[in-house]
Amino acid sequence: MKNTSTGGGRTRAVIYCRISQDRTGAGLGVDRQREDCEKLAERNGWDVVEVYVDNDVSAYKKGSKRKDYQRMLGDLEDGIATVVIAWHTDRLHRSPTELEKYIDLSERRGIATHTVQAGTIDLATPSGRMTARILGAVARQESEHKGDRVARARRQKAIAGEWTGGIRPFGWGVPTGETRTKVNKQTGEEYEEPVLDMSKAVPEEKEAVAHGTDLIIAGGSIRGYKKWLKDKGYVTTLGNEFSHQEARAILLRPRNAGIAVYKGEEVGRGQWEELVPEPKFRAVVAILEDPARTTTPGAQPKWLGSILFRCGRGDCPEFVYVTQSGGRKYPSYRCQTGHGGGRRAEIVDQYVEDVIVERLSRPDAHDLLLSAPDIVDVSGLQAEAEQIRQRMRDLGGLFGAGDLELVPFTEGMETARAQLEGVTKQLARAATRDPLVGLVGAPDVRKAWKALELEQQRNVLRALVTVTLKTPRPGRMPDGGYFDYDAVVFEWKR
Repeated sequence: MKNTSTGGGRTRAVIYCRISQDRTGAGLGVDRQREDCEKLAERNGWDVVEVYVDNDVSAYKKGSKRKDYQRMLGDLEDGIATVVIAWHTDRLHRSPTELEKYIDLSERRGIATHTVQAGTIDLATPSGRMTARILGAVARQESEHKGDRVARARRQKAIAGEWTGGIRPFGWGVPTGETRTKVNKQTGEEYEEPVLDMSKAVPEEKEAVAHGTDLIIAGGSIRGYKKWLKDKGYVTTLGNEFSHQEARAILLRPRNAGIAVYKGEEVGRGQWEELVPEPKFRAVVAILEDPARTTTPGAQPKWLGSILFRCGRGDCPEFVYVTQSGGRKYPSYRCQTGHGGGRRAEIVDQYVEDVIVERLSRPDAHDLLLSAPDIVDVSGLQAEAEQIRQRMRDLGGLFGAGDLELVPFTEGMETARAQLEGVTKQLARAATRDPLVGLVGAPDVRKAWKALELEQQRNVLRALVTVTLKTPRPGRMPDGGYFDYDAVVFEWKR
């Protein structure tokens, strides 16, 4: 509850304190402001009836919410006080729009503003308002310069391949053995936090990223990777279970391959341990960002041939899917058009598996493998990519200094980006893998097939054969076990 009693007709005052960055959470900057403001009130014989505090809130950042500042304006409108005390004018405002509203309120309610550092600001006079506006403009310029300095420092760190701060990325951060004191923002209690070396990989997290990378290259899915992370007990650096989007995101980070990024642009090599080779990273990006890749975190096929096996009824060009509708006892493959007939999905899938395993178990199965891509000069391509990035940085520097016109700058950057895209595609080729690798030549092909997740099995099917389900011959055994295997037609692609 506000103390609005002043006694003896003394002047009623309020104090406003704000600090934009409270890095420790201790509120020490705000406490110092408050102490200085209280001393100013004591020297002038004012009664402080309320103190408003916005801790760790910027007055300059667009969209920032200063709850206590807004509360103060409402109270001043209601006549709580006639004096506002702040440590400096820039604690009150860094926005011209905010300042003008405050000036209007001060004029209407007869409010005087006093600061510890800048003295009295008489907003009732033209000269006082001019002073406030000048101080506000200076404060805003300081904020803009500070923002520019921070942005430049981060960019320079990124270009130099240094860690630019933020939440610890999954994969890096080995304890150095040192600690630093932190303060819990909720409780105010101090605790010791280990200092991490962000250039070194956490072995088990490196293994997790490498496994996911290899899984995707081998035809696996993000769904399968997410399940693997959960089964192995991996969590995010914030301690949460990986979502589908988070599992995908950690495989798409250029940082994994030792590549530094600033504002979405690759700017060079990082000064940290890579988790996977760059060709593998490029291959994963090519796979996961392929527009033709029709996978979602939602519904996913549960059967080998869903939307892969073709309907062979007459000249029907559609694919089949699995349904158990219409009172059927077993899940069955049926055409997307809905015309008659159905094939028991469990039996069809097992038969297709048997045929594929038998084909891949033959002595000549190695002939089915695709020829390996031409030998790719990985180190040469990486060096070429770095030269292109440096050229892009040089173009940006010339344009920023006014030594290059917009048209040649734009043309030069477009050419460089096109060249860089070509290099990254070549690097991706170095890690391409035939879906049949791992099956051909395996001591037990069926065991190797069973070890694949469903999406990998479906990739083998896509690469190796087209299966068409023709109309079966009529006939049924007494136990219902009749199945026309001849109506399952295989058209080998290799």
